[in-house]
Amino acid sequence: MPDVDEAEDDAEEMPLSLRLSIADTLTLGNATCGFMAVYFTTTGILIPHITGSQETGMARHSAATAVILMLCAAIFDLFDGLVARKLRSSPMGAELDNLSDLISFGLAPAYFVLVYGMVANDAHQRVAAVGAIVVLLAVVLRLARFSCVTVKDGTFQGMPSPFGALTVVSIVLLELPFEATLLAILGTAWLMVSRVEYPKPRGVLAVAMLSWIVLSMGLLAAWAFAAPGGQFLLQAGCALQLVMGAVIPLFATARRVNTFRDNRREARAAQLP
Repeated sequence: MPDVDEAEDDAEEMPLSLRLSIADTLTLGNATCGFMAVYFTTTGILIPHITGSQETGMARHSAATAVILMLCAAIFDLFDGLVARKLRSSPMGAELDNLSDLISFGLAPAYFVLVYGMVANDAHQRVAAVGAIVVLLAVVLRLARFSCVTVKDGTFQGMPSPFGALTVVSIVLLELPFEATLLAILGTAWLMVSRVEYPKPRGVLAVAMLSWIVLSMGLLAAWAFAAPGGQFLLQAGCALQLVMGAVIPLFATARRVNTFRDNRREARAAQLP
């Protein structure tokens, strides 16, 4: 039986790049939630549709579960960054974070859109598939740019992928006409690869984001179990998510315009004798 001291020496000799930190464990939770969201979307929505099952309650529960798992992934994504800043992250932390985000906020929402195009009465499957691909590629490009572009501290360039994923699924859950749904999804994908600045969720903003996620879970649960007013509450929450996705870029653009004007005034004032 190996000696305890020898085991400790082996642990110390383990390459730093192979050691998982607490933040990395949270990141892997993010990836797990994204994969399980795909699983519930397949088994609870797509397969019953293909087999001709008429259990609408099962589809509703599975859709709610899939979206709740994406919300859980967003919580893991929020806390792994906070933990990494407070404690430490491994050298592969950034790579794990990008790969997990790709699963939870790229593949899972894109697959949700794809399945929506297959099961919705007024949807066009091939067109929906194109929309799903656009969402996936937008997240891929956004994550790749995040890895190699430096922006000023406290901001993201382009809509963050968790916020974009939740906006995409909110658009689907609103049950708008297919054309409006597709246009809104494409608009969200464009915002993810745009240069619009979004604030990072820190401090009060992080608490507000966490509260909004928990509230969204409650709305989804009420809808899934057919609570009185659950449908209305869910659609109200989805509409609010969509409004926030549209309003934040407007505020960011207005702030940039005002900053540009202030800089021009200061430059002109400095040129005066």
